[in-house]
Amino acid sequence: MKIENTTELRIKEVVESQRNFFSSHVTLSVDFRLAQLKKMQKMLTEWEKPLCEALWKDLHKSMEEAVMTEISIVQGEIKNHIKHLHRWAKSSRACTPLKMMPSQSKVVSEPLGCTLIISPWNYPVQLLLNPLVGAISAGCTAILKASPYVPNVSTVVEQMISATFPSEYIAVVQGNRQVNSALLEERFDLIFFTGSPALGKTVMQAAAKHLTPVVLELGGKSPCVVDANADIKIAARRIAWGKTLNAGQTCIAPDYLLIHKNCVEKFTEEYGKALHQLHGADIQKSAHYVRMVNEKAFQRVASYLNDGTVVLGGNTDANELYIEPTLLANVAPTAPVMQEEIFGPVLPMITFNDRSEALDFVLEREKPLALYYFGKKREAEEFIHKTSAGGSCINDVIMHIANENIPFGGVGNSGMGSYHGKLSFDAFSHKRSVVTTTTKIDLPFRYMPYKLFRYIKGLL
Repeated sequence: MKIENTTELRIKEVVESQRNFFSSHVTLSVDFRLAQLKKMQKMLTEWEKPLCEALWKDLHKSMEEAVMTEISIVQGEIKNHIKHLHRWAKSSRACTPLKMMPSQSKVVSEPLGCTLIISPWNYPVQLLLNPLVGAISAGCTAILKASPYVPNVSTVVEQMISATFPSEYIAVVQGNRQVNSALLEERFDLIFFTGSPALGKTVMQAAAKHLTPVVLELGGKSPCVVDANADIKIAARRIAWGKTLNAGQTCIAPDYLLIHKNCVEKFTEEYGKALHQLHGADIQKSAHYVRMVNEKAFQRVASYLNDGTVVLGGNTDANELYIEPTLLANVAPTAPVMQEEIFGPVLPMITFNDRSEALDFVLEREKPLALYYFGKKREAEEFIHKTSAGGSCINDVIMHIANENIPFGGVGNSGMGSYHGKLSFDAFSHKRSVVTTTTKIDLPFRYMPYKLFRYIKGLL
């Protein structure tokens, strides 16, 4: 199945129509926003089956995983926004210093305007629609750029959105990087991009032409530290789950393992047991094991099998785009598998003798989107304190994304800005300061020639 590119003319038409719609001030009403969120909520329920079927066709993603990692996350986000939107949208009083009397100050949340949301293919429902919740909640319009690498999902999403919202409010644009380039030539009030650091730089360069603010949710090599005092059985099971979820095609999947030298043998054994429990004796036949998105991705990830000693897994099937969950030992830090985000089920292991070695290894590299630590809480908190990452888990992986009450976002090379919950509302809003001064009294001290300056100097 091939996606047809949206024409440049159509892109310009949609952008102009959304600007006109936003200028009508319809979206300023909180009641309007709530109504749209409820429409979106109903939409996802009605379109759940077609979305799941499309996710299976494109990624071999099971219905259970599709609901758990895609649809339910968006539904949870919508529910949270519906519950709290009136409070979030309400202006907040701010303290006014004595020198400004008689005035009152407040902060008003206003929508940024016309926004662009560009999503990747790995979670093509969640990562496209979750930001949309924030856009609707804040009172913005949105153009959604779906990924061409998952054509069945992108087609269903376009059908779903067009059946629910008018294009002058919410619209889907389809196509390849040429379409991306055409979109980025347009002026938006916010660009929300999820993808690789390399493409994030391209988006930021384009945004700079119009001084457009950006939220960049990128990736990187997220380390997973297994210390000598870790519960190896639990660590192996949770890491195996996180690394095989979506076949490792998750931006916050454990990318590589920093493991104490005394734990390697036990971890390898328990990792194998965990894989068997999760996916059965023949993983290729598992209903819950996803495939590589395309041949290019398959070939790239399969090539990493040559970058170390395969101690577990290693089987591939090009016809099915299948790569078995694999543990690699004897991996050099300079090997290709350690130079770029793997985005697949291959997990290289690098051993360390003491915690300081692991710490230095992390600090020498770009700030990751996620950092995981298995071990005692005190040592874990110290390790996290001395490092920087978008988000972290202690004795777990990935689960920080599931809490809409904490920010999700990157830092440094792994991104900028954050969202989920109120932070999604804030990401698509401008915090406007408003000072109101009474006309019933007009104190003279601020006026030239400042005759009263010596009396009010201490208040400044």
